[in-house]
Amino acid sequence: MTSQHHAHAEFPLGPFRPYEHNPILSPQGDSWESANVYNPAAVVKDGKVVLLYRAHAADLVSHVGLATSDDGIHFERHPDPVLSPTEPYEEFGAEDPRVTEIDGTYYLTYTGWDRTSALLCLATSTDLYTWTKHGPLFPDFNTFLPVGNGQDAPWSKAGAILPVPIDGRYLMYFGEGSIYHAWSDDLLHWTPCSNDEPLMVPTPGTFGELLVEVGPQPIITNNGLILMLHNAAVKNPDGSVYYTCGQLLFDPADPTTILAQMNQPWLAPSTYEDTHGLVSNVTFVEGLVFFEDKWLVYYGQSDSTLAVATYEVGDRYSKLGD
Repeated sequence: MTSQHHAHAEFPLGPFRPYEHNPILSPQGDSWESANVYNPAAVVKDGKVVLLYRAHAADLVSHVGLATSDDGIHFERHPDPVLSPTEPYEEFGAEDPRVTEIDGTYYLTYTGWDRTSALLCLATSTDLYTWTKHGPLFPDFNTFLPVGNGQDAPWSKAGAILPVPIDGRYLMYFGEGSIYHAWSDDLLHWTPCSNDEPLMVPTPGTFGELLVEVGPQPIITNNGLILMLHNAAVKNPDGSVYYTCGQLLFDPADPTTILAQMNQPWLAPSTYEDTHGLVSNVTFVEGLVFFEDKWLVYYGQSDSTLAVATYEVGDRYSKLGD
């Protein structure tokens, strides 16, 4: 494995504190981002934070927009989407992007939605504005198989690629419902594990008892371990859902076995925007960057607006007696 690691990453990463003036992006105009703006991927390029975010009008057909920032908080939007539905498998939406940069190429995973199947798709770019689509990655997979999703149609979402190779191969964690993994030699063609061998399934009595789903791209921590953030949900008695965020830790020598996990969320709905929207009571993280000596996570608020939370390196989770 490469010796590359991040000197400012430890488990658990944080504490993250939501920005007091969230949301940082909201719907605007009367076209492709007029109704909802949420669920952003994030990357640092040329000294700026770049967000690739999901947005749609009242028709609910999602596109991927782009916004840039000098400080990670205040963003300027590109006027047009950079990725839009063009293929039958994504006819009704290109949703929920996640991005990893490797040797000057950006690998964007997103969900293609045709109103029957959600399919994990891949696109690549060298400038973040022009994308080449490579189609669905796992067209026969169903990441809800361990717990059931009420249909037999294929279903896969949420691909997060580790930016450094392990023994010459690249690793992706993926899945909504349950979490799986896949390997690649070239970052374009991926071989998933068996559909019968999830890494993580929903656990009754936890904040992920309904479903677990991969968050942003995983990172290598300061002692070589792999840190992955994830989203998790419970179902309320009235049938609504409540989405929070967790963390997992893996050994690079055995990246398919969880070493540690947080037993309580590190981010949960708390503000009005977090608790009111298209799907209420949701904080859904998909973007993570280290920028100007701090970690920034970007997340959707109730599938309606976009927010940021910050971890200043050196800050600590509270202890008894502090």
